[in-house]
Amino acid sequence: MSASIAEQPQSPFEILARYERLSLAHASGTQERFEAPGLWRGIGYRAGSHLFVSGIEEINELLAVPTLTPVPGTKPWLLGVANVRGNLMPVIDLARFLFSERTLHSERTRLLVVRQGNGNVALMVDEVFGQRTVDAEQRRGAEPEEDPRLARFVDDRVDVDGQRLALFSMGRLVRAPDFRQAAA
Repeated sequence: MSASIAEQPQSPFEILARYERLSLAHASGTQERFEAPGLWRGIGYRAGSHLFVSGIEEINELLAVPTLTPVPGTKPWLLGVANVRGNLMPVIDLARFLFSERTLHSERTRLLVVRQGNGNVALMVDEVFGQRTVDAEQRRGAEPEEDPRLARFVDDRVDVDGQRLALFSMGRLVRAPDFRQAAA
């Protein structure tokens, strides 16, 4: 007998996202706006001096930075591995990978956990801004990415809540050959 969806194990992020959807469904008119055609939801974050938003479906979890164990013979942007609930996960400094700018650890520093192949990878970012919603009008006002370091991961930049955010594809990042090759 197969387990129902409610019985399948979920990550803490998935549980919180479900609670959020349920609570929003009870607010008058919110659910219709939230699921309206043309709306896109993402998680906003900063890596170095650059502001990004990635699709909420591309980020499995947000974590505080745990203790890292260095891995010898790797590129400088691979900070090491972290033990997350018994699973070893590589930790990448996203700003260092993209711009050769080292992320300085602070109380706002977070890890974005992203699916890569058969496992997960954690991307260290300077801070997370939380959920952002982009509507069709904001997409029409989007500008193409001009920074050649980002163009392969970012199609457009949009204005959201007074911030200019690059729409960053985690899927393209984890498939990039140079990202997948961390050996020095």
